Amino acid sequence: MHLKHLKHLMAVADMGSFSRAAEKLHLTQSALSRSIQALEDELEGRLIDRHGKRNVLTPLGELIAKRARRMLFEEAELHRSVELFRQHNLGAIRIGLGAGPGAMLMTPFLKHMARNHPGVQVSVSLGTSDALIAQLRQRSLDAVIVEVSSVPSATDLRYERLAQLQGRFICRTGHPLRRQAGADGGAGVSFDDVLRYPLASAPMSAEVARNLVKRFGPRADPEHCVSLSCENVASLIEAVKHSDAILFSILAGVHAEITAGELCELVTTPAVDDGPCYAFFTLAGRTEAPSMELFRRFVDEHLRDR
Repeated sequence: MHLKHLKHLMAVADMGSFSRAAEKLHLTQSALSRSIQALEDELEGRLIDRHGKRNVLTPLGELIAKRARRMLFEEAELHRSVELFRQHNLGAIRIGLGAGPGAMLMTPFLKHMARNHPGVQVSVSLGTSDALIAQLRQRSLDAVIVEVSSVPSATDLRYERLAQLQGRFICRTGHPLRRQAGADGGAGVSFDDVLRYPLASAPMSAEVARNLVKRFGPRADPEHCVSLSCENVASLIEAVKHSDAILFSILAGVHAEITAGELCELVTTPAVDDGPCYAFFTLAGRTEAPSMELFRRFVDEHLRDR
């Protein structure tokens, strides 16, 4: 049994089409069909059934695919381990960050690596939990940091819980509600007061959304109350700095702007509960590049409230 035949079977199973699988594998459709036929002949059973324009695995095909996926994963990891050994260096770092971790970690980490480890290739992707976990499973990312509640439990994923951070309402220092809350902002404003202005936020997990509704009632459902939504928290921060929009964000994500006196926390009555809990996701069984330890140490130091 040749691994290339198993690769071809998995391509058809994943794409659901011989033509699309052949295009992905850079083969002719007839060559791909011969490869699948050779595997079926060797295993003495049909592996793929045609249902209209779609091709699906037979029960035998499902059994073979389950084992084949693991075999191909181990083959890829063997090549990866050998490559890291030959390079005699730390290897590349390819990470994915959700909106909150991206606001806190991306720029500081890029600066840190440029100054202290200029020989390490670093790639950072921002996106939703679903998109980043999909890239992790495709092995185009080595690690992902997103809210732990946004990722369903799965045997192919390994995760380590990180900090649970404070979610708060943030506004510019000269905001009308800041004056209403008193000189030090400690008097607090109601959620109805907040809703008089545009509310900005990165997409929230279902758990954070539920906590807001529990705290402030149905009117706090992000689907209805958020006016400005963006994965890039830096863009939302700029919008809030130059308008009366109010940002819902983890407090640590705007630490620099608060320190500079550009933004401030807007205290509400009742107060906001604790914010999201993040986790460090990797693919179970995958060999980590030595450079990932650099990223882990950086995350431990920087992904926390200050």
